[in-house]
Amino acid sequence: MTQPFELPSFYVPHPARLNPHLDDARAHSTGWAREMGMLEGSGIWEQADLEAHDYGLLCAYTHPDASAEALSLVTDWYVWVFFFDDHFLDMFKRTNDREAGKAHLDRLPLFMPADPAAEMPEPQNPVEAGLADLWRRTVPAMGEDWRIRFARSTRNLLDESLWELANIDAGRVANPVEYIEMRRKVGGAPWSAQLVEYAAGAEVPKEVSGSRALRVLMDAFSDGVHLRNDIFSYQREVEDEGELSNGILVLERFLECTTQEAAEAVNDLLTSRLQQFENTVFTELPVLFAETGLDPESVAKVMAYVKGLQDWQAGGHEWHMRSSRYMNGGGASAGSAGEVAPGSGGALPGLPGLPGSGNWWDQYAIGGIGTSALDILRSGATAGADGGAATAGAADGGAATAAAADGAVKGAVKGGARPAERRARSLGYVPFQAVGPSVLPEFRLPYALSLSPHLDGARERVVEWAERIGLLAADPAIPGSGIWDAASMRDHDLALCAAGIHPDAGVEQLDLSSAWLAWGTWADDYYPAVFGPTRDLAGAKRANERLALLMPVDGTPAPEPANALERGLADLWERTAGPMTVEARTRFRAAVESMTESWVWELGNRIQNRIPDPVDYLEMRRATFGSDLTTSLSRLGHGQAIPSDVHRHGSMRALENSAMDVGAMVNDLFSYRKEIEYEGDLHNLVLVVQNFFDCDYPSAVRIVDDLMHSRLGQFEHVAQKELPVMYEDFGLDGEARKLLDGYVKELEDWLAGVLNWHRECRRYGEEDLRRHFGADRDLVAATEARRVAAGAAETTAAAGSAGAAGVVPLGPTGLGTASLRLSPTGAEPGH
Repeated sequence: MTQPFELPSFYVPHPARLNPHLDDARAHSTGWAREMGMLEGSGIWEQADLEAHDYGLLCAYTHPDASAEALSLVTDWYVWVFFFDDHFLDMFKRTNDREAGKAHLDRLPLFMPADPAAEMPEPQNPVEAGLADLWRRTVPAMGEDWRIRFARSTRNLLDESLWELANIDAGRVANPVEYIEMRRKVGGAPWSAQLVEYAAGAEVPKEVSGSRALRVLMDAFSDGVHLRNDIFSYQREVEDEGELSNGILVLERFLECTTQEAAEAVNDLLTSRLQQFENTVFTELPVLFAETGLDPESVAKVMAYVKGLQDWQAGGHEWHMRSSRYMNGGGASAGSAGEVAPGSGGALPGLPGLPGSGNWWDQYAIGGIGTSALDILRSGATAGADGGAATAGAADGGAATAAAADGAVKGAVKGGARPAERRARSLGYVPFQAVGPSVLPEFRLPYALSLSPHLDGARERVVEWAERIGLLAADPAIPGSGIWDAASMRDHDLALCAAGIHPDAGVEQLDLSSAWLAWGTWADDYYPAVFGPTRDLAGAKRANERLALLMPVDGTPAPEPANALERGLADLWERTAGPMTVEARTRFRAAVESMTESWVWELGNRIQNRIPDPVDYLEMRRATFGSDLTTSLSRLGHGQAIPSDVHRHGSMRALENSAMDVGAMVNDLFSYRKEIEYEGDLHNLVLVVQNFFDCDYPSAVRIVDDLMHSRLGQFEHVAQKELPVMYEDFGLDGEARKLLDGYVKELEDWLAGVLNWHRECRRYGEEDLRRHFGADRDLVAATEARRVAAGAAETTAAAGSAGAAGVVPLGPTGLGTASLRLSPTGAEPGH
């Protein structure tokens, strides 16, 4: 069969290694699969199928250092999960039988009890038998935190198969953001990451398992695994099976481009996600270790886990190049399938040095994992022997062509950029570029705007509140704090936004919502103004720690506020949290903390002068825009009528996330000139798209516009198609359904109010920008340009010395980046 495209040149920074216990794992898994009923007589596989797929080889490549016993068990898990996938395809996807598929999935959690000693029902098919056996053999060796996380990942992997089934039934191809989010659950890579913890004996300590750094590592790993699989499996899934959940197909439809161009774009996103993984290892893990005071043994476990994820990426690629299950002929990467001797390769042979044993981080970074993260400093860093050049048949790399009038972006895809070039483009951003007049698309929002009748009074009362709190005057003790005055606050008109997103609010609720929006917007301006010029990441984190103390959930006395930032939050928390239950306060506090922590993330990127990875940006943008906070305000009246499981359901998260993304993209389109030209910022989706596709401003606007309206279409699809099914699945009564239908209407009001505010406020127009920034903009721009130039010179000098000494500098090396590097003594960053 002719291949639909030529394989792109992959970024494979680490060599694959083969576990010496491969033959034992192969033999064991064949016997186990037959014992569970997965082979002859199953109607799904024969032994020849299992041998051709060679999951033993997959696990030997992805777990090169596992013991014989651990490798056999992990291989059994992979045999089971692939059998589950093929069984579900044959029994339910091909027949579009959602009811039977749901009944099948509903039984599987019974074979994953929280208590390992609990009784299980009698298995009725090979999928149930395999899961029951694997659960009993695996979970006794792991801690409770791991068992909870692994059970959740397994349930996600199983349950979200219904999402794929629903899309096949509707003939629906997901939008790119939806696809990335859902693929993590359907594709099972988070599940694979947690098996790495088992196989490597590297259970991640509970103290850090929920941190942003570990979440990003898992997400970036997962996306890398899935996007690579999409490239290799496109022919089988799309052309043979009629599958709609494939990243190449998603981008073909979204970008209206050729299959080859879409494959190159998916490979570029794969590269970006792997580089996000590396950046997190080098810039976030050292800080996390220092802040949590993690002991050496725990640090070693985290780093062994990271190394295990590295091994999985390298080994997974090698297996795809060899397995008969996938398209793997030709292309620039075909040569990577050469024979690899068991146990060979260039990854670290063992655990890194530990804190207290010398320059442990330098020792670790130079020796193995993640050294490609700094290939921007090396000449000729490559993805393959040819340096990662685009393969024949890829897009020509020219400037993006004009899109069609309907908003399509065909021609914006380039692909083929070498990993070092892609990294250099992200880190080489020059701030304060003149971008000219704003380019705005047509906003096709189908929801009517309603405004609270109490708007006029709220406008004055929120300014009075801000003056009383101190938001409108500079604090002599805090340089840079004088960011707003009464005139600029009236220009920003946050009460107008509140009146649109809460049109039914009474006077008190509207005043409260207006004040929350005012404080959040002011604080979002405050963090870069106060902490940005001195790159004071530690100071920003200390400010967040203080803010957390001002939001007690259990009646604990809060400290006395020390400045306007703290006074504003303390006042708002007291007025908002008073009537709440402890559980509701905890959820609401988490929404506020999500926003404040995201401001530190933005500051960290500015210190690195790094344009964010597109997936990381989109997911963090919901927090930086304050979406969780403002939608939480909408839910305050729901009480306990809706079960918490409903709010956590995939359809509810999809509903909220799609709405949040539309609102954030509206903001990025309106604020592009303000942020890029006047503030020297790099957190804007239009800029992220420009950097990723290497295209011009108008082309990036068209891409963002198409993505925004795709997310809007998803919001409507979920509301109209998925929520009624969810209501039935949960057996919700009339009152709960009415409340949830009302919540959909509240999100529609939120979207209409957000768009109206951007159109009507005096914050983003050309005259507004000149009035707000004035002559100060030129001085700030010149100072920042000198800083970036000095940082670039320092990086170049460091690269030269590294080349001479044969040592790769650790992490970012520009001015002010010391706060992102962990000293050998483990001192607090920034001190």
